[in-house]
Amino acid sequence: MAKKFNVTAVCMPDKHYMVNIEERLRQIKDLVDEGLYFTINRARQYGKTTTLLALEEYLRQDYHVVSLDFQTFGSEEFTNENIFALSFAGAFIRQIKSEFSVSSEQLKKTIMQVETIVEDERKSFRLLKLFEKISDICAQMDKPVVLMIDEVDSAANNQVFLDFLAQLRAYYIRRTTWPTFKSVILAGVYDIKNLVRKLRPDEEHKVNSPWNIAADFGVEMSLTKEGIAEMLREYKVDYQLDMNENEMADLLYSETSGYPFLVSKLCKLMDEEISKAEGGRAQAWTVGGFMDALRILTAEKNTLYESIVGKVITYPELNDILQDKIFNGQTVAYTATNPVIDLAAMFGIIKNIDGVAVPANKIFAKVLSDYYLSLDEMKNLEIYKASQQEKVQFIRDGKLNMRLVIERFAEHFTDIYGKKGEKFVEKEGRKYFLLYLKPIINGRGHYSLEAVTTSENRMDLIVYYQKEFFIIEMKIWRGAKKHKDGEKQLLGYMDEYHQETGYLITFNFNKTKSPGIKEIRIDKKTLIEAVI
Repeated sequence: MAKKFNVTAVCMPDKHYMVNIEERLRQIKDLVDEGLYFTINRARQYGKTTTLLALEEYLRQDYHVVSLDFQTFGSEEFTNENIFALSFAGAFIRQIKSEFSVSSEQLKKTIMQVETIVEDERKSFRLLKLFEKISDICAQMDKPVVLMIDEVDSAANNQVFLDFLAQLRAYYIRRTTWPTFKSVILAGVYDIKNLVRKLRPDEEHKVNSPWNIAADFGVEMSLTKEGIAEMLREYKVDYQLDMNENEMADLLYSETSGYPFLVSKLCKLMDEEISKAEGGRAQAWTVGGFMDALRILTAEKNTLYESIVGKVITYPELNDILQDKIFNGQTVAYTATNPVIDLAAMFGIIKNIDGVAVPANKIFAKVLSDYYLSLDEMKNLEIYKASQQEKVQFIRDGKLNMRLVIERFAEHFTDIYGKKGEKFVEKEGRKYFLLYLKPIINGRGHYSLEAVTTSENRMDLIVYYQKEFFIIEMKIWRGAKKHKDGEKQLLGYMDEYHQETGYLITFNFNKTKSPGIKEIRIDKKTLIEAVI
């Protein structure tokens, strides 16, 4: 049976195309060998559960791994300490008996004694007794025991879980006399320190936080270009394709920054959908096929996008940061002590690039841009209405006339907003071009905010429409030198995408400017510039 690209549940090496994660597992094992307690916290659909299952097998030679999933615990299990302790004891013993060869007579006897105590003391069984009995069992095991708990977020808003963490802390501190676990690994979206603050807001002020023993988890969970290329090489051999896997890996990484779900989903789209529409896999695994898959992915509705938009709505400060970054190139310092920045990074919405907070990847930037541009307040703007009324003139025989698009945008923007002033244009100009462009290419085209915009007042845009690329730079005029620098950057993108023509939209407040459209020839390439 041929392997598939998987985007649901757990990836299995014998059934799914996967990036090799052995180096990741080796690094995590180093933490286990040190006897550390830590949290694997990453955003949704980041491969946490897949990693835990692979890790369980990877550790098996040196450790007994007790792997639990709090999603299998219903809300009833967290009702109170007694019910939780009974549920945890039952799950723990079942794992011991089913996963490990219980050959030691003393261990068998200990387990039977624990089961008897649990049954006899059902109404009074508490966390203290639970940890005493876990300690008894661990002391009899022939190898150190590692505890892994997936989906710890399921315990959110539970005092019982905090009390459980407090017991873990106590036994960890006294582990030389109270043997329990060699290492504890919790997995979820929330870092355990943030989870504690969420459950008990004043916890950060206490010296004895139940998880101040937690080690930092610095293992990289994103996929690398090299790992993606290796996965594609396997696919290429299986289907005997003439594919440039390194070029495809570069494209996948460029748009996703290695976010596992996004990489797998794009591959799945090319393999299963684009290949049917494009006449086979050979055509699907090209730059054009990739861009078609990207258009489908960024336009779909899924739980990951809904989660991101939900966080933006919940945290107005984060909303302001992202809008300023996406549309205006506003530089926002990445400050981990800022609770909003910290949470946004934990949710996988932003990342730290050289001390600057930026969207985690181009796909998220596009999804957020589309969300902002779809708001009613945007659709009621005159520039959007003008585009809606004129959009049919920009497409002829399936081709997009980008020269006409930027020319008409310049005319409309000048007529509608020409007297608004420099500050207005700096804040809204580039956003309004995207608002003008979106109805024109909607459904059949895609745009990508190509560069990490900075305070240089530039935004680079890659537009893909019906197998054609259009490279556009939007910038505020800041003098001839910066203008030349912008032209050079644009020419670089044109070389990268093998384009002979590029487009400039320059918002110029110089009184001696010459508004309108003009052509510039540089190194046998053509730049079409609209000056506003």
